[in-house]
Parts: sequence; C-alpha cells; structure tokens
Amino acid sequence: MAAAKESGRLRAGVLDVALERSGRRGGPPVILLHGFPYDARAYDGVAELLAAEGADVVVPYLRGYGGTRFAEAATVRSGQQAALAHDLAELIDALGLDSPLVAGYDWGGRAACVVAALWPRRVCGLVTANGYNVQDIAGSSAPRRPELERRLWYQYYLHGERGAHGLATYRSDYARLLWREWSPTWDFSDATFAATTPSFDNPDFVDVVVHSYRHRFGLVAGDPAYQPTEDALARQPPITVPTLVLDGAYDTVQPQRKRDEHEPHFPALVDHRVLDTGHNMPQEAPAEFARAITDLWAAL
Repeated sequence: MAAAKESGRLRAGVLDVALERSGRRGGPPVILLHGFPYDARAYDGVAELLAAEGADVVVPYLRGYGGTRFAEAATVRSGQQAALAHDLAELIDALGLDSPLVAGYDWGGRAACVVAALWPRRVCGLVTANGYNVQDIAGSSAPRRPELERRLWYQYYLHGERGAHGLATYRSDYARLLWREWSPTWDFSDATFAATTPSFDNPDFVDVVVHSYRHRFGLVAGDPAYQPTEDALARQPPITVPTLVLDGAYDTVQPQRKRDEHEPHFPALVDHRVLDTGHNMPQEAPAEFARAITDLWAAL
C-alpha cells in the first residue's frame, strides 16, 4: 500500500530542502523537479499516479521557493544552472537513493539534464520537458530572430534594477502573466494559482531568480564553488542516460521540436512525445507525464 504524502525538510549541501514524499519506500525512486515560476503543486497529479504504482516519489522545492532555505547566510544566492544541479546531486545523496529516475521541466529540467550529463551514474534515466536544457552561456550574446527574442522579455526585464524591483513588488502578477502566456490553452483557476503563490514569498526568491536570468547571459559572476561545473557545461556535453523527451504543442516559451532535432544531444533517446499542453506539462497533463516516467522505467 502506498504511503500517504509526507512533508518534511532535509539538509542537503548548502540547503535545508523542503520536500514532499509519497508512495512506497523501497519502490522505484523518482525525483520530480519543478520550474519557474511554479512549485511542487505542479506535480500533485503526477505524484499521486506514480505513488499508486508503488514508486518512491520525491518532490522538492528548488532553492528560493517554498520552505527551502539556505543553511548559511553567507552562501551566494545563485540561480545558475550548476547550482541547481549540485542541489539535485546533494539531495540524491541526502535521501540515500540509488540511481533514481529524474524528471523535470524549466529550471527543474535543467537541474535534471545537468546531473544526467555530468554524473550519469547518479541516475537511471531522465524525462525532460523541452529536451536539452543545458545553457550555452558563451553563445547567449548572439541575437536571435525578433519573434524569438520577444518570448524572452521576462528575462530581459530582470537584467536591470527596475525589473528586479518589479519582481519583488509584483511577484504574483508577474508569475500569473507568465502562466497565461506560456500555457495559452490551460484554463487554470484562481485557486490553482493561489496554491502556488506562497512559494514566491520565500526570502531568497527574488535574489535567486534575478541571478539566474543575469548569469545565463554572462551579466554577473556565478558562485565560485560551481565554476568547475560551469566549465564542464560550456562544452555542451551529451546526455548518455536513457531519456524520454517531452514537448508541449502549445508551449509559447519553448516551442516543440522534431525528434531529429533532439537526437544529437541524447545518444540514448528512448522516445520523443508531444503533449497537448503549454509549458507547465506535468500540471496540465499529469497522466501523460506520469506515463512517460513509467514507460521509461519499462524500457530500462
């Protein structure tokens, strides 16, 4: 019988991680990683389905979200990709999990991709929304076509202090606008959105988010502790673990791509699927997202 969902905190690396755990301890382990600007609520439906199948399901709050806190005041409030990846690797260790499957989208997908790329023995498989989420920081200064640049307004807004102050003042309004823009066919309710907004009240939310969207463009330095990892990521390493890639048919921030566009990054690509969703795939289509995980397990 699956255990009821439990909420708790766990010291992992530089963080005291707030997390939710459900399912059967000793079952197939899976870590589900949310994106920006979302939180663990994005996986409520997915976690319930996987727990019912006997999986050991862990859903953490990323740094800067919900109840997750930095253990030390002096730690850099970094949102860079290497920091997210180390958070995930250290959480796997702290939980004592043996090669979990990792799944994520947006920031969470980035953490999962980086761990799978650099430390493939740490995980058994990867489900990643939007494919290869490893940032090419060296190439970030190259302009794109105007219709693509327009999609990134929310990132450019945070490059200046006006935007940082705007995020601090209007964080829920900012998030709601992105939910609507990125998932134009998802008719989420006020109650659904309100269930996530407390996560944005985390005292480190603004600093971590602003740092993330500046660092990825080379506008600010990263945490020196993660520089070796960033150096490794600059080589854009392939992801060699068994992987299932998801795209959203109506995702306006990361438009869907064809399988052959994903394949060069994933030598062990098991499948590519397009879901009838926008950007927030697990919350918009929990059954399909959960099925991707169980199908990947079956293929391992």
